[in-house]
This record gives sequence, C-alpha cells and structure tokens, in this order.
Amino acid sequence: MHEMSVAMAVVDQVETAARSRGATGVTSIRLDVGELAGVVADSLAFCFELACAGTVLEGAELITRTVPGTARCEPCAEVWNVGMPPRLLCPGCGGAAVELVSGRELHIREVRWAEPAENHAPRSEPTTEESRACAE
Repeated sequence: MHEMSVAMAVVDQVETAARSRGATGVTSIRLDVGELAGVVADSLAFCFELACAGTVLEGAELITRTVPGTARCEPCAEVWNVGMPPRLLCPGCGGAAVELVSGRELHIREVRWAEPAENHAPRSEPTTEESRACAE
C-alpha cells in the first residue's frame, strides 16, 4: 500500500525532528497532499495511525490539505486547474506543451509539539482542512 510507505516516511521525519529538539510528543501534523500525488486521504489517515503506534507521534492528529493540480501552457502562459483525471491540453490555445505547476507535492507543513503533560488520545476520524472548515 502506497499510503503506508508515505505514512512511515512522515513518522520517520517527524521522529527525527522530535529527537533533535528533545520533544516528548506531537499533537498534530499538517500535511499538504497534491491531488495528483496518488494518495488517498482516508487510507493515509488509517496508515498514519498504525505507523504512529509506539512512537512519540502516537495519538497525533493528521490534518491534510489537498493542493489542486495546476498546469501552465508554455506557448501562451495560460494557467488552469487540471482536475482529476488531469486535463493536460491548454484550454486557451489547445496546445500540449504544458508544465505541471502544482498537485504532485507531499509536504509536512507544520508540526505541533506536545507539552509534557498533554494527553494523547487517538483520533477516530481523519481530519482534512476542508472538513474542519465545515465544522466551524
């Protein structure tokens, strides 16, 4: 499963950062996931919870933000959202000489370190920035 390797890589990177700063826990991680990266957010959240078990990240909340795929036409400089499945022909001139500008990223945007006395209760549902906006 691709998402498990992604989750394990995120946990490994954050654990390395936690060791270097002497952190005892993590409350949340914000992750930018490009819509063209081939990552399913629900599967990633499930795998993330498993990968965190027994680490300083155990109980941490994973918050994902979907980054839309965009492309730019080299001849006419038109920029557009490519969507899924991706539309890679320029809507302005119909050309195929395009550059993908965004949508393939997978970046750890923010890590919130736990205070020593904080309790880490596991989350039951994955969180996305989109779902948080709906709840507010």
